This record gives sequence, structure tokens and C-alpha cells, in this order.
Amino acid sequence: MSDLLDRYPLSGGSYHEMLEADGGVRPHWRRLFEQLQRSAPGQLSQRQASLTRQIQENGVTYNVYADPKGADRPWELDLLPHIIPAHEWRQVAAGIAQRARLLNAVLADIYGPQTLIAQGLLPAELIFGHNNYLWPCQGMRPPQGTFLHLYAADLARTPDGRWWVTADRTQAPSGAGYALENRMSLSRAFPELYRDLKVEHMAGFFRTVQDTMSRLAPGAQETPLVVLLTPGRFNESYFEHLYLARQLGYPLVEGSDLTVREATVYLKTLSGLRRVHAIMRRLDDDFCDPLELRTDSALGVPGLLDAVRQGNVMVANALGSGVLESPGLLGFLPRICEHLYDETLILPSIATWWCGEPPVLAQALERLDELVIKPAFPSQNFGPVFGRDLNTIQRQALTERIQARPYAYVAQEMAQLSQAPVWHCQGGHLQPRAIGMRVFAVAAADGYRVLPGGLTRVATDADAEVVSMQHGGASKDTWVLGEHAPVGEQWRAQRTIGAHDLVRMDPYLPSRVVENLFWFGRYCERCDGSARLLRIILGRYLDGDDPHALQAAVDLAENLNLLPEEGDLRERLLMALRGEDWAFSLRANLQRLQWAAFQVRSKLSRENWQALGELQRESLALETQVPDLGELLDFLNRLVMNLAALSGFALDDMTRDEGWRFLMIGRRIERLQFLSNGLSAFLASDAVDDQAGLDWLLELGNSSITYRSRYLAVPQLIPVLDLLLLDAQNPHAVLFQLKLVARAVRRLSDEFDMPVDRALEPLIERVARFDLGTLENALFGEASVRAVLDGLRSLLQDIASVSVQVSDRLALRHFVHVDDVSQQTVSV
Repeated sequence: MSDLLDRYPLSGGSYHEMLEADGGVRPHWRRLFEQLQRSAPGQLSQRQASLTRQIQENGVTYNVYADPKGADRPWELDLLPHIIPAHEWRQVAAGIAQRARLLNAVLADIYGPQTLIAQGLLPAELIFGHNNYLWPCQGMRPPQGTFLHLYAADLARTPDGRWWVTADRTQAPSGAGYALENRMSLSRAFPELYRDLKVEHMAGFFRTVQDTMSRLAPGAQETPLVVLLTPGRFNESYFEHLYLARQLGYPLVEGSDLTVREATVYLKTLSGLRRVHAIMRRLDDDFCDPLELRTDSALGVPGLLDAVRQGNVMVANALGSGVLESPGLLGFLPRICEHLYDETLILPSIATWWCGEPPVLAQALERLDELVIKPAFPSQNFGPVFGRDLNTIQRQALTERIQARPYAYVAQEMAQLSQAPVWHCQGGHLQPRAIGMRVFAVAAADGYRVLPGGLTRVATDADAEVVSMQHGGASKDTWVLGEHAPVGEQWRAQRTIGAHDLVRMDPYLPSRVVENLFWFGRYCERCDGSARLLRIILGRYLDGDDPHALQAAVDLAENLNLLPEEGDLRERLLMALRGEDWAFSLRANLQRLQWAAFQVRSKLSRENWQALGELQRESLALETQVPDLGELLDFLNRLVMNLAALSGFALDDMTRDEGWRFLMIGRRIERLQFLSNGLSAFLASDAVDDQAGLDWLLELGNSSITYRSRYLAVPQLIPVLDLLLLDAQNPHAVLFQLKLVARAVRRLSDEFDMPVDRALEPLIERVARFDLGTLENALFGEASVRAVLDGLRSLLQDIASVSVQVSDRLALRHFVHVDDVSQQTVSV
């Protein structure tokens, strides 16, 4: 034991989750501790590293604004679970269920008869002064009177081991998805221990979430469509939104994906509008409807509140439920519970006083050194203030602010958080860290069901007294030990799917997602083309043995706007590769690719996302490392390989639905434009007569091996043009891509019953009719070589121009939903 605990201080004044007061291991921790003792420090560090790698590969992130680790900070999960015995958990679960029922009743009252306010059990200032008390919701009653569909409570232990509630989460409680992901990961790290300890399973809770959303969704005989509404990828818990949507089988939507027609909410899909019956929201109350709530919100759905008012859609949690998150309410809940149910709170709140009452104010100011001062309303932008940390001047200033507006402040006892062990890889030993636990409940048909476990949050530093994910905290899986082996609970289908219910395409694919798939495909190809051309230039610049071929490649890059025109070549190459201010740099296009990828993450497989993660790490290195041209050449080689992997995933890893079709159309249009513009610019240069120029042109078109295996000769103009222009079997030939784009456009027109866009068909005929024999005759002096090449350049420029127009018309038809008549107006 001494090896593991030789640097594990058993501090007084805090409850230690693993250790008794005398230093002995608590009974429910012994099985885990014994396994830790049998493992060498290197083995445990290896397990922690494997767990961290798995988290990164799965793309589990928690976004922190202005974080030096990047916007998408990897989620941190400690190797050791937080273990709770069965008898202790029964009381916690009972207290959480009781509290959820109580808060649901409070919401029903304050948006209904308001008897609690009239009887003095709730101060009117604390309710009506709160930003999230929504007056337009007054009088609204959700289906079956359920306001609080999902509830979470933050818990902390007192030094004697009792659990106390430090905060209620009633608006859009987050963390349940992270708790499930933690369980999936940690149960694999200790599979035998997980089984032997009879850890309670979580699947039943999420099955109840599905049942609740379907049961309370309005609609007669229709199969309810439930969507998960997210603010978007910049929200700190965006990964959880994606994860829950995928696990629950709900379309992940943003506000722009929904529209309200005649007080009914619809999802805008590629094939038309689909009615939405229920919305599981992850959007704050006042952002949900810019018509009746916060008018500057670009995240909500105009008209949503009216649809709720008319009973045509259910929103979970009910709009306006965020009012109960004020810490000032904690002190009033015990009396309300006794008044409504004649019950004492099983889980008491941490001692809290609202300063809006004169006697409370005087007591709070007298005990300021012992208390934490918090804002009563979210409109006050300041963090918790610890009275003991204030000097005389600061204390006086705070006192004056509180006295000026006492109703806006809450005084709370300082919570002495319990300590749990974490594995310290560098030192190879256990260390104590402060923890808090968030526990979740869902409204079931017979009351509230509590998730057996929860999200345990861990402080970063040994002396930290506040646990915050936004300030770098980590997490633990929470294991509730069962008295019997848990019955396996699986995700259960909510309805029986028969042969007549089978579908071959996603009927709920939002137009926004399809548009981003289209641009994801385009940016994949754009980055590939840029990387190949810059690799050609950089390689020849470093070799320095063929300045003529290098200059031809530089001229082509300038013509394609991939290389700045000013400065020496080294500076221009660095700008083209990693320039922040150069809009056409490879770095900028990789950032656009990552942006599009995040928008369509729900459509990408785990393996596909891992490849994108590798690409993102390469991109980050491009941004941060000191440039060395040799290292940059290696980077370009790896980048081309990673982009090829993405292409392979698109071809072999995705279902051929509408989203895939638009992704592939995007790739093909982008490749067609790059090939056409690249060949056109090349034919205008002197490199047409240069073997080295033809050689790198084949490299640019990824056709060098094909050429060599066919001709066993050095590159020559006519066979190179045949391979890159006319070969209908070469995926890097203009004619090949022309035919594919035209075929895809025709198929889309047939599927969506729209007029066929035939702009590409004359170009296919012109390319197919082009006779390389005319160029051969010109080479032997029977005609002008330049005239033939200029004619070919004109054809290639027409192809590039028309492909841009086809792309724009696709966007107007399928993403903006503008018909052909309206397009004429838009284009004027």
C-alpha cells in the first residue's frame, strides 16, 4: 500500500472517497485497490495513455473558449472510477427523484397560479427578476404537466460523508452523454473488474429518455419525429450533442434547419418539409425564439413559442425552466417541499441565503469571511467571490455593492469538497483531487428515473477548491455497485419495423448537412490539388536542378491563385502553405475543410473521423511549428496520403444516400475545375515543350504510374494530353469527371422531379470530338501548334466556367430551395 500512497496526503477536514479516517481502504474500494497493487506503475500509466488515446481517436472534446490547447480540447478521463456502494446510492437516487418532482411542481406553479409567491414561500423578486423567467410562457401547460423532462443536480460531500446539493440544472442539463462515453471507455480499461463489481448499467436510463420523448410528443397516429436542437459546434459540449443524437437515434439540427408554418414545426430536408413532434433542446431558453424572446438570437426558430403554445410540438425542457437555476432558490426549497408534499428533503441544499431579505443581508455581511458571494441572476457577469480572500478595501467595496442591490446577491457556505484518487502518470502514484458529482434524472410514466452513476468532475490542481470543466477539470466514470449482477439492458426499438416500413435513404437529412457535405467534398479536393502543386514546387525548389520546370510550376500556381505574386520564392511558398493573411493558403483551405467536417460529423464513421483527427493534428503542426522547408515537404507528403484516405472512406465507408451523392458531386466539380484550369494554364506556358514540365503535370494529375506502365517512355505532349483530357477510364481526366458530373446532375433531376441541367452535355461532345491528330499534324508543321493549343485552352476554360454555374444552380435548387424561375431573378 505504501508504494501507491506514499505521496497521498490524508488531509483533515475533507471526506476521502477511498480511505477511512485511519488510512484504511473503504470496503467498496478494496477490489479496485487490490488490482492497482498487483499492477506495476508502468502498466497503469500505459492503461491511462491507452484511455487518453481512445478518447482522442473517438473525437471526444469539450470546447473551452480561448483555450491554448485549441477550440476542440480533448476530453480528459481519469483511469480510476468513482465508486459508490449500493446502499448509499439508494438514498442519493431517492433524493434526486424527489427533488426533480419538487422542481417540476414549482415550475408548474410559477407559470400557472403562482400560489407559492402569493403565500410568501417564494420571493417575487427572485422569480420575476430572473432573465430566464419568460413572461410569454405564462399560462402554458406542457403535455401531461411535465415541465422538467430532464434534470441534473450537482452534489458535493460534507466532511462527515453526507451528500449535499450545490446547484440545480433545469434548463438544458449537460453531461449525461459524457457520462455514457466515460462508461463505454472505462469499462474496457477494467473489463473483469467492471463485471466482478456488478456495476449498474446505464442503458435503461437512456431508453427511458426515448420513451418519454415519444410518449409526450403530440400527434395522433403519426410516428413522432424527435430532433435534438444544438447551438452549433462552438458550444462547449457540442460533442455530447452529436453523441446523444447518434445514441438516441435523433436528427441533430440547428435552428436554421427548422421552420414554423401555421404554428407547426418542420424540419427542412432535401426532399421537403417533415413535421417535428418533439425537440430535445440544448439551447438556452431566451435564444429559442427570436420573435417572442431574444430578438438578436440567430440560433433559435422563429415562431417556436407559438407552436408550443398551440400544442403542436413538445420542447424538453419546457421553455422558461432555466429560472430555477438561480442559487437564491436553494434556501426556499425545504419549506416548499414540506408545504407541497409534507416531506423533508432527502438531499439538503448547501446552506444558502438570498440577500434580498434584510435579516439575511445583515447576517451575510457579518459572516462575509466565511461565505461565498454569488450572483442571483445570470445577467450579473461575475464569478464566485470568496470572502476570506478579500482585503479590507475589497471587502468594503463588495459590501457597498451588496447593500446597493441586495436582491441581486446570494451568500453560500463554502463547500469542502471530498477527495478522490487520480492516477499520476509522471510520478507513478496516486494523488488526491477534489471532486463533485452531477447526477441525472428523466421523467418516466411513473415518476423520475435516476441514471445509476453520473458525471464525476475532478479538479485540476491538488489545492483547488472549485471543480470546473471550463477551467481545465477532468472527469471520472461513476460506478454504482449492484448487490446482484445487473440485468443486461439494451437500447430498445420504440416501434416494430416491418417490411413495409423499410427505408433505403435517410428521410430526415437536413438541407444544411447536405450542403456542408457538398462543400466537404469540394474542400477535400481543393486541399488535395493545392497540396500536390505546392509539393511539386517545393520539391523542385529544394532540388534546384531544373529552374525551367520550377518556373513553369510557379507560373501555374500563380495563375491558379495558389501562390502570392510578391516576395522571394521562399517567402511566397511559406505564405502559400501557412499564411494567416493569405485567403487561398493551404492552411486556410484546411481550416475550411475542418469546419465543413464538423458540420457533418454525424454522417461520418468513427474511422473517417479518426482520419480527420489526424489531418487536424497535421494542420495544427503546420500552424505552430517553426517552418523548415524539408519538414514542410514531408508534411505535404503526409497530407496527400491523409486526403487520399478521406477519399477512400467516401468511396467505401459511406452509404450511397443523397448526402453521399452531394459529397461526391462536390469532389467531382472541384476536381473538374482544378483539372480544367490547371491544363488551360499549362498549355499557355512554355512547359508544353519541356519533358520536365510534362513530368510534373502527370504528377499533378496523379497519373505518372499509369503513363509509365502504358508507354515505357519519357512524357510527351500527345499521350499526356490523352491521359489527362480524353481518357474516359482515368479518374483524373477531364472527360471522366465531365461525364460523372453530368450523370449525377441528371440523376438528381430525376429523383427530385426537376428540369435537367444540360449545360455540361455540349461540352462532353466537344471534348469527345477533339482529335489529337490535329495536334500531331501541327507538330509536324502542317498547322499552327499554338492555334490548336489555344482552341483547346478555350474549351477547357468553358468547362471550368460552366462547372461553376452548375455548382451555383445546384446550391440554389437544393440548399436555398430556389426554383428555375427564381434563379433568373437571383442572377440578375
